[in-house]
Amino acid sequence: MKIFYLVGMCSLFVLASCKTEPKKAEEQPEPQKTVPELIADAHGYQNWKNVKEITFTFNVDRDSMHFERHWDWKPKLNEITFSSGADTLTYNKANMDSVAYKTNSGFINDRYWLLAPFNLMWDANNYTFEHAAEATAPISNETMQKLTIVYKNEGGYTPGDAYDFYFKDDHLIREWTYRKSNQPEPSLSSTWEDYSTMGGLQLATQRSRPDSNVNLYFTGLSVKTE
Repeated sequence: MKIFYLVGMCSLFVLASCKTEPKKAEEQPEPQKTVPELIADAHGYQNWKNVKEITFTFNVDRDSMHFERHWDWKPKLNEITFSSGADTLTYNKANMDSVAYKTNSGFINDRYWLLAPFNLMWDANNYTFEHAAEATAPISNETMQKLTIVYKNEGGYTPGDAYDFYFKDDHLIREWTYRKSNQPEPSLSSTWEDYSTMGGLQLATQRSRPDSNVNLYFTGLSVKTE
């Protein structure tokens, strides 16, 4: 009888333990990433959180004329320093006066040329997009994938504008087209070339426009991380 009692008690203990053990939650598949997310990640967006300072010079050569703007951006502090020739201005995007606001429009333009893949994430709520698995790239005439984004008509510096990004299976941008106010005809098209890896970011430093006498490129690139 004592043996039966002990076995019974052990059985009850095991059953009680089974009843009180919480059920494991069913593993849910990770949501599939959108094409804008895939492009951003291919250019190192997952490492942007580690960037504490990025500097670059935006250069444009037109015939014999040269234009440049130098930027030093500390994204975690929201602080930007602009310099061009003898002019220098440091401002915080959280507190801009009229001079800083005008200067910041140049920063937004130059930053977009350099970091457009990241703007796909930063501006995600401000545009609609379509993806084509096959499209003809405007400069090389190669068959690539195409992502088209169209900005909403309110807010921002260029409301209603459209961009077509051309890329291969690695999701690195090879060419793009800008279409002002979403007009059917391109306002301009350029390549994305000469990629460099800095601080985990993939940055294209050259924008060639074979049909134009304009050459746009970046120099003085530097990325500091935490």
